[in-house]
Amino acid sequence: MALCLGQVFSKDKTFRPKKRFEPGTQRFELYKKAQASLKSGLDLRKVVQLPEGESLNDWIAVHVVDFFNRINLIYGTMSEYCTERTCPIMSGGLKYEYRWRDGDDYKKPTKLPALKYMNLLMDWIESLINDEDIFPTRVGVPFPKNFQQVCKKILSRLFRVFVHVYIHHFDSICSMGAEAHINTCYKHYYFFISEFNLIDNSELEPLREMTEKICN
Repeated sequence: MALCLGQVFSKDKTFRPKKRFEPGTQRFELYKKAQASLKSGLDLRKVVQLPEGESLNDWIAVHVVDFFNRINLIYGTMSEYCTERTCPIMSGGLKYEYRWRDGDDYKKPTKLPALKYMNLLMDWIESLINDEDIFPTRVGVPFPKNFQQVCKKILSRLFRVFVHVYIHHFDSICSMGAEAHINTCYKHYYFFISEFNLIDNSELEPLREMTEKICN
């Protein structure tokens, strides 16, 4: 029997963003449209395409918040398997290591346990999507000029969660019966960033073989 996302992943273990799309706003309507397409069984390559007449920045904003929610939900459940003992470094196998820098508490790239790294990452993203100067919600308020660059950085760092979860916790994913759900989430994410060239190909290298397997 197929399980829904809420049955597979435990919401109480996640960090939930404070921002929601307000009913009646254009972004809320875009969000509903995206969700309806996603649930309709359409080809995900078509689902991510910008609807005719819609703003690209609005479309990106809706997806960045949605991907944050989904990936945060996945990570929140995986976190019980990801401890300082099992994952003393935020990495993707032996070849890839990620260090944290935010310009505030960590001014230089710092080696951290994966759990600490991802906690900081989720807090950092949440602060950005709740910043009205970056993700404005008021009608008529424009996005900042660097909006897409900020989103590229968010999406690039979220990709690292996929890398770590797939490479270091895939057995746990399978034991929970969550493989299909995470694969679908990853495919949606991958087709979206590819459609709008939001991440450099070099960043995607750690999951290159897996991507070719599940996205082709």
